[in-house]
Amino acid sequence: MNIGDSAIPFNLPNIDGSMVSLEQYADKAGVAVIFSCNHCPYVQAWENRMVAIQADYAERGIQFVAINANDAEKYPADNMEAMQQRAADKAFNFPYLRDDSQEIARAYDAERTPEVFLFDEDRKLVYHGAIDDNYENPDAVEDHYLRAALDAMLGGEQPGTQMTPPVGCSIKWR
Repeated sequence: MNIGDSAIPFNLPNIDGSMVSLEQYADKAGVAVIFSCNHCPYVQAWENRMVAIQADYAERGIQFVAINANDAEKYPADNMEAMQQRAADKAFNFPYLRDDSQEIARAYDAERTPEVFLFDEDRKLVYHGAIDDNYENPDAVEDHYLRAALDAMLGGEQPGTQMTPPVGCSIKWR
C-alpha cells in the first residue's frame, strides 16, 4: 500500500467470537490496522506499547485493530485459543482478529509482525511501518513514529514521517 491509498475493508472473527469489520469504526478519527501475532519476539516487545498508545488515544477517536494472519497449523501458538489467552494476559484494549484465509494480509501487502497501517478519518493511509525506533528498550526510543503520526493526523497535518521499514518477524504464510 502507498500513502494516500484507501483502507481495505475486512470482516474477521475477533477473539470474543464476534465479527469485526472496518466499517464498524466509521465514526472514528483514525484506525490503526496492525498485523500482529503471538509468538514473534518483536510483537512481544511492542505489545505493552500498543496497549498504552491505544489507551492514550482512545478518547481522541483512535481505534487499533490487531490482525493475526499467521498459519496456525504450522504455528499453533498463533491459533485462536492462544490469541484469546495472549490478549487476556496482556489486557489488550483493542480487537484481536484472526485472518485464517490470509486474504486481508495479502490485500494490505503486509509482510511483518508487527506492521502498522494508520488510516485517517477518510480511511486514507497516512503512516505505514514500525511503532517506534527501538523494539528492545522502550526507554531508549528516540522516534515515536506511530505517536507522532497520530498527533500530526489528529492536528490536521500530514505526518513528518509517513513510512518506515516495518521491523519484525515475517508473516507465516501457508
